[in-house]
Amino acid sequence: MFYWLLKYVLLGPLLRLVFRPDVRGLGNVPADGPVILACNHLSFSDSIFTPLMVKRRVTFVAKAEYFTGKGIKGKLMRQFFLGTGTIPVDRSGGQAAQAALDTLLRVLREGGVAGIYPEGTRSPDGRLYRGKTGVARLALESGARVVPVALLNTDEIQPTGTLIPKIRRVRMAFGAPLDFSRYDAARGDRFVERAITDEIMYELMVLSGRPYVDVYASKLKTSIEMPGAVPAERSEAIRQQPFRRDASTPADR
Repeated sequence: MFYWLLKYVLLGPLLRLVFRPDVRGLGNVPADGPVILACNHLSFSDSIFTPLMVKRRVTFVAKAEYFTGKGIKGKLMRQFFLGTGTIPVDRSGGQAAQAALDTLLRVLREGGVAGIYPEGTRSPDGRLYRGKTGVARLALESGARVVPVALLNTDEIQPTGTLIPKIRRVRMAFGAPLDFSRYDAARGDRFVERAITDEIMYELMVLSGRPYVDVYASKLKTSIEMPGAVPAERSEAIRQQPFRRDASTPADR
């Protein structure tokens, strides 16, 4: 009940009034059945705008710390995430990624809509980075269609590290649904999972117009946050990595 109140009465109308969304291709989201929204990730606000723009309920997962904050800020954040259908997942253990996928798989098997960021983390510089194959496993296990969703300027609206977003028109684009049922017989094949993931990332690159880097964003973040953890020459190579359509290395997941 609170979800619908927040989306259609409270927060949704306010955000539409303030940020005047320019959303293309929203009709590409199927009206029923399991659907995966595979989004690029530029800003914290991605998880706000995406579920509020889609007519169906969209479930993302978020780290449990967002639900355990203290004081007024913590309570407001907890209510917001609960109200937008976000599910907390404990990311402190080694099975965190699998726990998140299991949660989204349950949503899909119930015919719902699951949101996921294939890059696994926010882009450190606005470019699109190599996708992790969890999105492919979700698609194969659930039979869900995958709709690529390009957040086009949320990094300008709320850059990383800022609390208050800038008042600008938010722009988003939804691509045509991708059907991977042709791979049903190849579930568990890591080469197939990589091929599916690369196809999704290619569609996101085309939709977003962002340069694609065939490196995991987490590696670049490590080189920035922990100087010396990644050799200097490797760090610089990551920063300058160009887009390569044939740069698939299935074993590196």
